[in-house]
Amino acid sequence: MDLDSHAEELASALGVDNEEVKVDLQNLVEYSVPIDEAKQSLRRKYGDGSADAGGPTTKSIGEITPDTGNVSVTAVVLTAGERSIRYQGDDHVIVEGELADETGRIDYTAWEDFGLEPGETITVGNAGVREWDGEPELNLGEHAAISVTDESLDVPYEIGGEATLAELETGDRARSVEVVVVECETRTIDGRDGETEILSGVFGDESGRLPFTCWDPRPEIETDATVRAENVYVREFRGVPEVNVSRFSTVETLDRAIEVGTDAPSLGIGQAVDSGGIYDVELTGNVIEVRDGSGLIQRCPECRRVVQKGQCRTHGDVDGEDDLRVKAILDDGTGTVTAVLDDELTEEIYGGDLDDAREAAREAMDQEVVADRIRERIVGRAYRVRGHLSVDEYGANLDANSFDEVAEDPADRASAFLAEVNA
Repeated sequence: MDLDSHAEELASALGVDNEEVKVDLQNLVEYSVPIDEAKQSLRRKYGDGSADAGGPTTKSIGEITPDTGNVSVTAVVLTAGERSIRYQGDDHVIVEGELADETGRIDYTAWEDFGLEPGETITVGNAGVREWDGEPELNLGEHAAISVTDESLDVPYEIGGEATLAELETGDRARSVEVVVVECETRTIDGRDGETEILSGVFGDESGRLPFTCWDPRPEIETDATVRAENVYVREFRGVPEVNVSRFSTVETLDRAIEVGTDAPSLGIGQAVDSGGIYDVELTGNVIEVRDGSGLIQRCPECRRVVQKGQCRTHGDVDGEDDLRVKAILDDGTGTVTAVLDDELTEEIYGGDLDDAREAAREAMDQEVVADRIRERIVGRAYRVRGHLSVDEYGANLDANSFDEVAEDPADRASAFLAEVNA
């Protein structure tokens, strides 16, 4: 069923104007709301005989759930930032950020220009509620009524969106950061409007590092520059938070130095995996297995994916190019993670380079001898691994940039671990 049919069916069931329902439904779908959830949201909005049909109810933010109908709230604007989305084939500017009262905080998206300013106390009438990443979010559309009040709320949250990189989380909006551009490169991608030039790299501050993408290249963003970026948002990319600088962000050069932290947080594997992904983290555990697909492997010359029996899942039948890789299962008693080692780290633990691995495979007439030798060297030993942790439906993977054997006595490590657990 297409969008027009969904809108017609819903309008007929609710007894409201078809075009009005269609516009609201398109708004929600364009903002990546699943069609069934979007229809349910509109049923709550227009009333379908449920308890919410009598109109919006006044609630504190802490009382709002994803199942709440339309609401009225009085809250302080913590952040407000513009962003562009594609709507009906055209760019549409929205405003998004956070509101707060004494009971909590909530994200919002404003589809109209209400002139929201951080620090203002506002009363919002007839705001829709939707679910986003499992949490409620306010939708401020054309039917919402917003007024600035003289009442001042004392909220226990910082106004303005200032954050360190370590404080940023996926889904954050309208944040401001002061960072060093640790790495930066210009790339050309196939964007929604054709080939587009962007900047990508790594930001750093005292708290750590995060990858970034700048969709509107700025001369201020270059390697080793120190900048302040306002109205940035954070989304997940390859399982870790990524800072996004848009055309609505402001970027200025700072005339002061910022020290970039050199140490990664050292976490238990279980705690790290539960976080959902960390760009730079240090994990320590025992290698309990070297997985299949390790040692001497072949990659597609086009996309660099691993080739299985001469087949690339994207490019079909290809002549694979030799490479070295290790996928080692690391376990510390609280959880497991797959540490993925590139060719350089693999050469270190294998004790030879790619030519040595090819020669060993030829002599044995079996390339698995390379992985077997790696297993003999690392399985059962403890390692401290630093890298980028991603967690998705396929599991937890740590793309390693260092892989160092732990020299401490196992008994001492076990005692330290038990002391931590008992604490």
